[in-house]
Amino acid sequence: MAEGNTKITDRFWTRYRELVRSEMIPYQWKVLNDEIDVRIERERDDAHIPNKKSHALENFRIAAGKHSGHHYGWVFQDSDVYKWLEAAAYSLSEKMDENLKKLADSVVDLIGDAQEEDGYLSTYFTIEEPDRKFRRLRESHELYCAGHLMEAAVAYNRATGNRKVVEIAEKLADCIWRELGPEGRYGFDGHEEVEIGLMKLYQLTGKERYRELSRHFLMIRGEDPDFFEKERQNDPDRKPVIHGMDPLPLRYYQIHKKVVDQDTAEGHAVRLVYLCTAMADVAAACGDEIMLAACRKIWRNIVDRRMYITGGIGSTVHGEAFTFDYDLPNDTMYCETCASVGLVFFAKAMMENEADGEYGDVMERALYNTVLSGTALDGKHFFYVNPLEVNPVSSALDPGKSHVKAVRPEWLGCACCPPNLARLLASVDQYVYTAREDCCFVNLYMSSESCFSMKSGEIRIRQETGYPVSGKIRLQLEKEAGQKLRLGLRIPSWARTFALTVNGEACRAVPEKGFVLLDLQEEKNEILLDLPMKPELWRARADLRSDIGKAAVGRGPLVYCLEEADNGKDLHMLSIKRDPDFAEQEEDGELGHIVAITAAGIRRKTAPVRGGLYGFDDEMREEKEEQRLRFIPYYTWANRGSNEMSVWVRTE
Repeated sequence: MAEGNTKITDRFWTRYRELVRSEMIPYQWKVLNDEIDVRIERERDDAHIPNKKSHALENFRIAAGKHSGHHYGWVFQDSDVYKWLEAAAYSLSEKMDENLKKLADSVVDLIGDAQEEDGYLSTYFTIEEPDRKFRRLRESHELYCAGHLMEAAVAYNRATGNRKVVEIAEKLADCIWRELGPEGRYGFDGHEEVEIGLMKLYQLTGKERYRELSRHFLMIRGEDPDFFEKERQNDPDRKPVIHGMDPLPLRYYQIHKKVVDQDTAEGHAVRLVYLCTAMADVAAACGDEIMLAACRKIWRNIVDRRMYITGGIGSTVHGEAFTFDYDLPNDTMYCETCASVGLVFFAKAMMENEADGEYGDVMERALYNTVLSGTALDGKHFFYVNPLEVNPVSSALDPGKSHVKAVRPEWLGCACCPPNLARLLASVDQYVYTAREDCCFVNLYMSSESCFSMKSGEIRIRQETGYPVSGKIRLQLEKEAGQKLRLGLRIPSWARTFALTVNGEACRAVPEKGFVLLDLQEEKNEILLDLPMKPELWRARADLRSDIGKAAVGRGPLVYCLEEADNGKDLHMLSIKRDPDFAEQEEDGELGHIVAITAAGIRRKTAPVRGGLYGFDDEMREEKEEQRLRFIPYYTWANRGSNEMSVWVRTE
């Protein structure tokens, strides 16, 4: 891949990146450090979920011998700190802040103090059960946390030049190599992630054993489906590290087959997309066509059969998992924020293997909808679950919907999502382009200034756009005289038409795999792309039972929704007309700078003449009244208190 950097100047995204810097990172630090009193909610009804405090940083102090006490929280609580550090690194890359750097340096020092002499690092096992290190890999999350440390270490080193954090990560990676590498004891983690971290560590250091170890963990996964059960039998009469993991099916862990033989999205959604991201990373680094082919098959299954219109994945609360093809319920789904973050990772990794605009389409869909929905506009409240239909009464009183929140909690018992959101939003500049050899592909449209060192020389790109409010995009590209360069412009799948001019001349190019490919000859080039954005009605194929007879409203990359605050109670009684007479209103208000959409609709009320719940068809009393429906961008919902919401609405 070509080396380069991108500076975001975009109105929409600078707001979010500033939100990460000024609100999310300081707020999350205070929560992780137990400095503020926040209400920590369980993400679902489960008494085993710890929700009294975070204790994440205190766990490190106890492991380092600075304080005394016991570990509190999930066994994977360390990863919250690592993801916070990674988010801080990306923020520092964009804008140096000496106070934040001092704080982050102190975290690096604390992590180093908690690390054991042989490189081992996991606060739970250091504090509570040192004799069980690497003995319950199904639920221990030791390697999962290690992967997040490696990712944070690479990001922080690149942002600040800090060498200590890389030394800590390498020391841990070398410990894992000795214990579980090709010459060590057989084993792999129940939650994929270390494979991603090892690849990033390899890319930074150039040390082949880290790439080899990542590939090793991938290739042995599923070889012995009974491995986790054997570990449990060899650790008899001991309490589980995490309750309830033993009975889960092999598919939950993606060990029902070898990874190169898997062709459907199975099990825990976050684990699956982390697995696929690592597979795509290894495929790109090693030229492994077999592994890449497996990634393509799983990708097709997700995108064609198991992904929500919002880019959400994970159909059920049970195991936070995929279920089966076309099973996409709207009010009991999971759509975990971390799962869509991971889907963005997967899409980016696939784009680095092969140029296909669909990867950018899915990246954009997940990013602008489910990912952004994961945080409130204040940056201090977060969704774990991102529903497509909510009734607050159901969330409060139906045990099967306890995971479906009507408002974002201040914090969560399992706090993986808030820092995951922060690290992705703080690093969104890394997703705009994919540059390799003599070709640069535009994945995302956002105002920015970029520089890339290509095989044939350096290029500079300035992008200006009002996206996602406007679809007008201007790119100014400078290259060296005689330099060979091809630019790939993604034409989103939502765009029915587009207009393109290159250096003042109309271009009627036909997209190839979602990209218009331009061979640029001039040293200075101006490209104008116009993607007409207008409200559209979207329908689902008939296989999606939950969406029969319904439609969703979209505008450009954004999915829209109805909210009770605008439309009144009982959203299920509303229908949108097939000729909706859409009207748009650009506004700055409590939901930020948005385009709101209104449409012609009907409110229906039906009741038996004789009362009761049911009656003969010819005895039903039906009332209809015209109502103008107001739709808002999905990512902005639940910022005005507890109220109903629905993405899909019946058609009239």
